[in-house]
Amino acid sequence: MLKTFVSIAGYMILPMLSVKKTDYARLPKVELHLHLDCSLSYEVVNQIAPEISYTDYQQSFIAPPKCSNLADYIKRAMKSLEIMQTREQLRLVTLDLMQRLKKDNVLYAEIRFAPLLHTEKGLAPDEVVRAVDEAVKEGTALTGVEAGIILCTLRHYTAQQSMQTVKLVEAFRGTNVAGFDIAADEAGYPIDNHVEAFVYAREKQLNVTAHAGEAKGPESVWETLKHLRPSRIGHGVRSIEDPELIQFLKKEDIHLEICPTSNVQTNVIDNIAQHPADKIYKSGVSMSINTDARAISNVTLSDEYQTLERLFGWRKDDFLHCNLEALKHAFIPEEKKIQLRKKLLAGYQE
Repeated sequence: MLKTFVSIAGYMILPMLSVKKTDYARLPKVELHLHLDCSLSYEVVNQIAPEISYTDYQQSFIAPPKCSNLADYIKRAMKSLEIMQTREQLRLVTLDLMQRLKKDNVLYAEIRFAPLLHTEKGLAPDEVVRAVDEAVKEGTALTGVEAGIILCTLRHYTAQQSMQTVKLVEAFRGTNVAGFDIAADEAGYPIDNHVEAFVYAREKQLNVTAHAGEAKGPESVWETLKHLRPSRIGHGVRSIEDPELIQFLKKEDIHLEICPTSNVQTNVIDNIAQHPADKIYKSGVSMSINTDARAISNVTLSDEYQTLERLFGWRKDDFLHCNLEALKHAFIPEEKKIQLRKKLLAGYQE
């Protein structure tokens, strides 16, 4: 009787009974919140700039377990931006990221970046976008990983820069470019300069997500929802502080792109055991698990899954639910969602 139960429930008999651990690296995944310029591996950095040692990489490209705030965390992207200024450099970092997504068994990812940050050596913004778009196509052919591209305006940008960025999203409609976002230091800059660009995005029926509820509290999420009207919120973890906001997110089916490790490093959350991911999940708000910055946070989705299993007892069904919610809110056509959903379900049934 004991052997039958152990076999069905997935336990192994050792000196003591213990739960058989899930190999999360083997499970298919969807990732919606992933910054290109925050995800350079040492291998691609060394390929582009051989003078950067591994010690230099660890100090300049990877954040410590705890930064003073979001602005401190973001500084780690500065060195990456220095070596992402030519078509070939953009191609190499994009291909490198897609190879690592394949290793993490990511079926579909949305990769975001701010094109205006990559014009210091003479590339025009549209050339920057085209270089990444072509690299995504190449990466999909090489790895099988499918990806969309989200173009970001930044909090400290002018209204003109925001409008320039959203018009790039419009100009590249029909390519891998899938949506528009606002990122950077939420606590340091208001959204005033960017409202017009988001109004334009709605008029042109462009997909919109927006960082909020990370460096600032739930009032930031309310403000963003009111003025920018995104269908998804990047991070949004501090929404849990406002029960009325949680109910609104559920009612309007606003998806939260949750990034646990990053939130601890940016000092939004004191420690990982206090992260509200489990409370948000149990509240019924649509959410997914994401890495945010694979290099700066030195983390994979498989790592994040293992952390949530260890801390909150999450299991395969919980991660499948979050992945299906991510896919539901992904910026891709419905027929593509159907195809990817079949692959997700098949992977979780194996």
